[in-house]
Amino acid sequence: MSEETSRLIAALTSSDPIQRSNAAEQLSRRGADAQCAAVALVRACVDETEEVRQWVAAALEELGPPAVSDVGHLTALLDDSSVDVAYWAATLLGRLGTEAAASVFGLTAALSGSAEMAVRQRAAWALGKIGPAAAEALGVLRQTAADDDPRLARLSQRAIDLIAV
Repeated sequence: MSEETSRLIAALTSSDPIQRSNAAEQLSRRGADAQCAAVALVRACVDETEEVRQWVAAALEELGPPAVSDVGHLTALLDDSSVDVAYWAATLLGRLGTEAAASVFGLTAALSGSAEMAVRQRAAWALGKIGPAAAEALGVLRQTAADDDPRLARLSQRAIDLIAV
């Protein structure tokens, strides 16, 4: 990680909202080069300042997959009380595909236990992206494939199809 990237990651937790916003904006412009900031960006989703949250979302949208070494940290964030934090953690794990196999238990727990539908939907999507390595989630996915929420049901069925190949 470059010294500049380390500085930007540290600035995301500054007491100055302008510094936080500038750091998130600069990270958003780096795209995949901001990969090492993935966990810090997910945590910054709950910033009190709207502009910071918007730049953080922009950075996460451009980020691509995080580092494989972040799987454990992202898995821990799946049960965060913020829907945005848990949603982005699931999104980044899904972007890793099979490399996020260690997160299957956490994603399955989010799928079956999150109070937030967006998190449950994203967990189903991520499990599908992991593919056959997520076979232990098939039981829960079969249950959620029959859910009243049509999007969750569709994502769960798609995940089943991708896992049970």
